Amino acid sequence: MNESLRAQIETYLAHLDGLIRRGCQVRDTLTTDPSNRSAIAATRVWQEDCGVTINQLSGGSKAHWLARSFSEAFLKRTTAGLAVAGAAPDEIVTRLLDVLEQAVASLSRMDDGQVISASSQGPPPRRFEFVHNPKLRPVLEQAYTDTRHSFEQGDYGLALRTSCGILEAIVTDALEHKGLSALAASGTLAGKIADWSFETRLAVAERTGLIRGGCARLPAVARTYRDLTDADCESGPKATVSESNARLAGQVLRVVMRDLDPGR
Repeated sequence: MNESLRAQIETYLAHLDGLIRRGCQVRDTLTTDPSNRSAIAATRVWQEDCGVTINQLSGGSKAHWLARSFSEAFLKRTTAGLAVAGAAPDEIVTRLLDVLEQAVASLSRMDDGQVISASSQGPPPRRFEFVHNPKLRPVLEQAYTDTRHSFEQGDYGLALRTSCGILEAIVTDALEHKGLSALAASGTLAGKIADWSFETRLAVAERTGLIRGGCARLPAVARTYRDLTDADCESGPKATVSESNARLAGQVLRVVMRDLDPGR
């Protein structure tokens, strides 16, 4: 990679990092106080700045996957899967943050050539370099791609189960890297990490500071995702996984990914 391109990419990455930090701040404020006028105004300015950056990275092409993702972030889906305007402000911010993270992932993979070529191709797989087990990384990258496809196709049960599986895998990897002795010193449970429940792994990771409190947003059905099967998700209202459930699970996964890899 030539120095000019490297400098260009680093400039964009630094700018995207700043946008992501601003976005997290306005989202936190909107979540606790949706009618906060200063936060609403700051959100509008932030969204305009995001739009300018996305337009630059997509080469001004509305057909580019990055530009399409940006536009779709402002829409919500009806029960029939139709796109309509009116998504909640904090949800829009969360979706735009995901678009910015996709841009970061794409830039981080660039070789010689344009920074992000204006094409209709989808984003590259999400990178999991922060995972300590190298054999696990390609599996997680494929699973992350699969869960996005499942969600887009309306298979919310599969999308939720895959997101939760990734979440459990990366948290388990972080716990195992920290080591049982360090976990025991923090007053946590003894025994093999592999024997702990999903809830226990999340609680211990939070208590030891590996992750923050993002998992509090996980819906109840996600916490028992191991018990779900394809038949369960289609059997009736009691076991049905909604679009909102699947979306929340994906959002929590992305929050935990940032916690485990704050430099990303």
